[in-house]
Amino acid sequence: MLTSLDLQNLLVLDIETVPQYKNYSDVPSHFKTLWDLKTKFQRKDEQSPEDFYDRAGIWAEFGKIVCISVGIFRGDNNLRIKSFYADDEALLLQNFISLLHKQPTYLTLGAHNGKEFDFPYLCRRMLINGLKIPSQLNIAGKKPWEINHIDTLELWKFGDYKNYCSLNLLAAIFNIPTPKDDIDGSQVGHIYWQQNDLERIKTYCQKDVITTCRLIQRFKGLAILADDNITYVD
Repeated sequence: MLTSLDLQNLLVLDIETVPQYKNYSDVPSHFKTLWDLKTKFQRKDEQSPEDFYDRAGIWAEFGKIVCISVGIFRGDNNLRIKSFYADDEALLLQNFISLLHKQPTYLTLGAHNGKEFDFPYLCRRMLINGLKIPSQLNIAGKKPWEINHIDTLELWKFGDYKNYCSLNLLAAIFNIPTPKDDIDGSQVGHIYWQQNDLERIKTYCQKDVITTCRLIQRFKGLAILADDNITYVD
């Protein structure tokens, strides 16, 4: 599996997202109405739009990106990790775009559930912030075989579109250290807005990237990289 994939032409990424506002009471009134309509069928009968607001980070229309972590292989068993994280979403997106501009246009992007979440979320937030989508993410007008995106969730489905498997479960199946040993995605909004701890979010995001990289190695039939072979770049 993935025998033709050149790991040195692969950038693995993960994003962390939060609600745009600390509290539901801070949301502009017209967006409260739109939030009510957007989540009408997701909310349980007893849940109000305010009760459900802690999940606003899931939707690019109501959330924002606070961290993007990327991993780039150097050989099959060395990895460089870099993170972009800030309260200023436009700034971190600009810095991420600058990194992609330094990479070849044929670079392959990888993520877990990237095609359903990370990639489209990035594109939407770039447009909202008035930024041009870099070629590696811009799929408009491209044929399916021209899109260099790898999604480990999609690969694991093997055509079974009913199947969903979390990164944490796949890590356990392949005996890869869990990325959820501190927090999970449902806690990111609280840690950002209540604890103001972007460093903790960055560390969590980096763990997801490393786990996805190791999973791709296992899909290729390779041994997973050791912690000592991971370099963190400022």
